[in-house]
Amino acid sequence: MTFAAIAKATGLARNSVYKYFPGRPELFAAVVEDAMPRWTDAIRAGMSAAGTPEEKIAAYVASQLDLVRGGEHRIAQALAGVRDTAVVRDSATRAHRELLTPLIGALTELGEEDPRRTSLLLQGIVNAATTAIENGDDPDAVTELAVRMAVTAVTGTPPGR
Repeated sequence: MTFAAIAKATGLARNSVYKYFPGRPELFAAVVEDAMPRWTDAIRAGMSAAGTPEEKIAAYVASQLDLVRGGEHRIAQALAGVRDTAVVRDSATRAHRELLTPLIGALTELGEEDPRRTSLLLQGIVNAATTAIENGDDPDAVTELAVRMAVTAVTGTPPGR
């Protein structure tokens, strides 16, 4: 996503963006701060509807991939193109921690020995699934497989068995 595209998406003229943000990193950080509550709320809503910790893990994966289908992940893609400045890194770190918090809770409920580390590895499944969807793979098939992989990785048993 270009600087001009962000200005257009936010409804600000390009010169207005320069007035409010010193540069791209600060603008991206602000966009992440704005988007994070929507992402986290969507994930938490999906997980809160689930009954068991296993179902919560499945909902965590499925909710994120639903956001990918809706285009919400494009902000993260844009961030990947920004040089690693402190303001972007700090904002991305906070966003990442917020996304993992509900998953860490479900893993803790399951008695997972190292829920933080496990959540990071499960997020890797989501990231790979995101790439597959972005590259044109069937979102339903990818989501189903990613959910099965995540739940099986933690429990040793595929979902529903």
